[in-house]
Amino acid sequence: MSRRIVGRWFVAVLGAASVLISGCAFSVDPDELPGVYRSGKTGGEITLDSDGTFTATDLSTDEHADPEDFHGDWDFVDSSGSDFVYLNIEERGIGEVSGVQLYARGGGKVEFSLPDGSWSLSLTKVSDQ
Repeated sequence: MSRRIVGRWFVAVLGAASVLISGCAFSVDPDELPGVYRSGKTGGEITLDSDGTFTATDLSTDEHADPEDFHGDWDFVDSSGSDFVYLNIEERGIGEVSGVQLYARGGGKVEFSLPDGSWSLSLTKVSDQ
């Protein structure tokens, strides 16, 4: 239980840091997040289910990662400047990234991106769950 609290605290701190770095502010209603999002560039998809779980197919979470399939649970983090979805990826081994941030950009768009803006993968909502 305390591990989850520490994880949520860590996510909140990361969210605050991303606000300071990005300067982009988008307000998102978390009830509107569930649905299927697709990248027009790669065809990869992520489904955010209303029960707090997600599945991703053929997605890269950063510029140096090969596309892969993964799943887990998600939490919406409402920060004062840049809302994001924290994806807790299941079945990751020691030394592997077990969670990533998916930034809510408004207008049915979410994206994986590096804080310096040098890379991003934008996904657009194609259906509601």
